[in-house]
Amino acid sequence: MLRITLGVWCLSYLGLMALLNRVFPTPSEKAVTRRYRATWNDAVLADSSDTVVVEGNQYFPLADVRQEHLRPNDKHTTCPRKGLASYYDVVVVDKVNRDAAWYYPNPSPAAERVNGRVAFWHGIKVEAVEG
Repeated sequence: MLRITLGVWCLSYLGLMALLNRVFPTPSEKAVTRRYRATWNDAVLADSSDTVVVEGNQYFPLADVRQEHLRPNDKHTTCPRKGLASYYDVVVVDKVNRDAAWYYPNPSPAAERVNGRVAFWHGIKVEAVEG
């Protein structure tokens, strides 16, 4: 009797959850639009409502990054999941932040979402902004 009661309860619970998911769907990545901005030394480096989050990092489309602040360098690292990363120095006026931006020129198939995108670190402030 207990087994039947638990089975009925479990089916009722699963049915309720399925109904709730149809009525109140979980927002997809595209459904939630938020604008992010990357800044350093009072300069806006990137501003976009089309970022992709991977492993806690906002990846900005290259088209939304101010190229005048990026200087390619020779540093490369390898991520087992995403592939070979290349780096930029971030330059604002006469200040240089070495290796502060990175990208994957040929990401692995599993990391295709970061293709054509740049992420920042080393003191670059990335935050959600209004608008």
